[in-house]
Amino acid sequence: MKIGFIGLGAMGAAIAANLLKAGHDLTVWNRSPAPAEALAEKGAAVAKRPEDALEGEVLFSMLASDAVIRDVGLDGPLLDKAAKGLLHVNLATISVAFADALAAAHESRGLGYVAAPVFGRPDAAAEAKLVVAAAGRAELLDGLAPLFAAIGRRTVTVGATPSQANLFKIAGNFMIASAMETMGEAFALLRKGGVDAAQFQDVMANSLFACIVFQNYGRMIVEERFEPAGFKLPLGRKDLNLAREAAQSLSVPLPLAEVIGARYDAALKLGWQDKDWSALAGVIAREAGL
Repeated sequence: MKIGFIGLGAMGAAIAANLLKAGHDLTVWNRSPAPAEALAEKGAAVAKRPEDALEGEVLFSMLASDAVIRDVGLDGPLLDKAAKGLLHVNLATISVAFADALAAAHESRGLGYVAAPVFGRPDAAAEAKLVVAAAGRAELLDGLAPLFAAIGRRTVTVGATPSQANLFKIAGNFMIASAMETMGEAFALLRKGGVDAAQFQDVMANSLFACIVFQNYGRMIVEERFEPAGFKLPLGRKDLNLAREAAQSLSVPLPLAEVIGARYDAALKLGWQDKDWSALAGVIAREAGL
């Protein structure tokens, strides 16, 4: 299949590499050239302009935010240059309102649009072990199944409206941030009381809370291992804002979001922009005098 790919950060580059491994004809574009050049060595064609990535059957994009998607032009201007019948698969975590606007922009131009945000860090992306949360018209999702299988271990169909997948992802990231807040508070409590927080994390993460978040993030937090970042702290703050915006539009109270938001703001004031989003637990430790 002839596929374009726009947005080659750590996640995007890993996903694009797996599409290449699956034997697809891939054309890539990125604002900075180095990631595209690295994929060229693996067989990808490098687009000189972003519109050159919209000439195939499918376009994947993995851009950081609503604002970046607008800057690239995927909310309108760039779509006017797309191949007839192009199907755009947006992997990004974006706001529900902007997701609806993107779906409308594609529909008005006769282009297909599917939202497919993913769960997993760059190492999971490299190993094709992502969980893909997809939403869109059933016939479009059916045709994308082999591509999703090439980049992830599981695909879940969230609904027929693309923005439903974005709400699904936003809620998931809110749960992860909430778990990190909980672990940060519990570990600080234990450390302040002279109890081995690492032992506690090992017991909890392998019994009552036996899941990836408590295992992997738990180890990072208890070891204060916040660099290198798999998901930088400002992106965590951005996703928390998306949850708050969605909750406000649906009249759903999210009081915990205010607590977590304050942690992120404190971390950013400390200059922790390049630390992992789990560094919110480091703020808790500092506030506890540790």
